[in-house]
Amino acid sequence: MSRDVRAVAAVFAGLFAGTAATLLLDPPAKGWFVLALVVAFNIALPLTARAVGRDDWFAMWALLLPVSIFQIVPDWILAGLIGTLRLPEIGGPRVDDAIHLAMGGMWVAPLFLALALTGARPGRAALAALGIFFGSELLAPTLELWEPAGDPTELAGIALYVLPAEAALGWAAAVAYGATRQAERRDGVAGTTPVRRWARVVGLAAAVSTFYTGALVVSHFLIDIAGWSITT
Repeated sequence: MSRDVRAVAAVFAGLFAGTAATLLLDPPAKGWFVLALVVAFNIALPLTARAVGRDDWFAMWALLLPVSIFQIVPDWILAGLIGTLRLPEIGGPRVDDAIHLAMGGMWVAPLFLALALTGARPGRAALAALGIFFGSELLAPTLELWEPAGDPTELAGIALYVLPAEAALGWAAAVAYGATRQAERRDGVAGTTPVRRWARVVGLAAAVSTFYTGALVVSHFLIDIAGWSITT
């Protein structure tokens, strides 16, 4: 195993150990610990990427962090509008008393794994995201982070409609990452300003999250609402 892979693996090992430690905590300490863990991970990952000379990993994190922040919106829609998501009260700050603020950084880790393990190839990233998020959805109720609400169609206790949308999220994130890397190569010739570069990244992140929101709604409608009958 190369030095760079060992370094980032150590960051994820710390994240997994911290996640396991949440089982030992009760509210409100659990919520504050989860927030601190997410913040620490999102500091350690880019610093590690820089330290081992992996600019591609740093660029991946730089895209996925704003994606994760924007992901508060689809979670908010599911919890506050559609009613198919519930986040238990575990302490710590919440958005509109519905979404844990920590969720704004929680999407980075699974999406980073999906992209890094597949070389950010969109099709493979979609499949990797499907597997990674399947595991996350299984563990989340045990960790008291989130759980299905209402009466969605379930698979192994997971709301089935989220799985196609999460695969689509992996695909979209990989496409957006590829676009940022192509643009960075052009920037080396054109001399684009840092402000314009960050604006482009934020715009792509917003597009990824918006695409995911639409995929969620369509998937929920097709799986849980549509009657699938033809009348004459």
